[in-house]
Amino acid sequence: MTTSADTPVMDTLAAMTLDSLERCGLEPDVLVLTRIAALVAMDAPPLSYTMHLAAGAEMAMTAEQLQDVLVAIAPVVGTARVMAAAGHIGEALGVEITTARQDTMG
Repeated sequence: MTTSADTPVMDTLAAMTLDSLERCGLEPDVLVLTRIAALVAMDAPPLSYTMHLAAGAEMAMTAEQLQDVLVAIAPVVGTARVMAAAGHIGEALGVEITTARQDTMG
């Protein structure tokens, strides 16, 4: 495999992702949601979500599916990680996530 001189890290990550897709028995949309759950558990920065959210968008992943993943893993990873992830996802998407608490305080 060769990489572009301009983006060797992104090229490597993309190749690793493709290899994983070929070797994994999960459906691609389930794999993306699983990876997003892993990013939440790791407290990954916004940039880490970018590639996975783009792949999810290509597979018509909905906001509801993404929200369902956050709800499903909240008891395992905790409130702080889920809230941080929501902020990181919003930043990766270029949107601001507003919570009900923020709405009532304003």
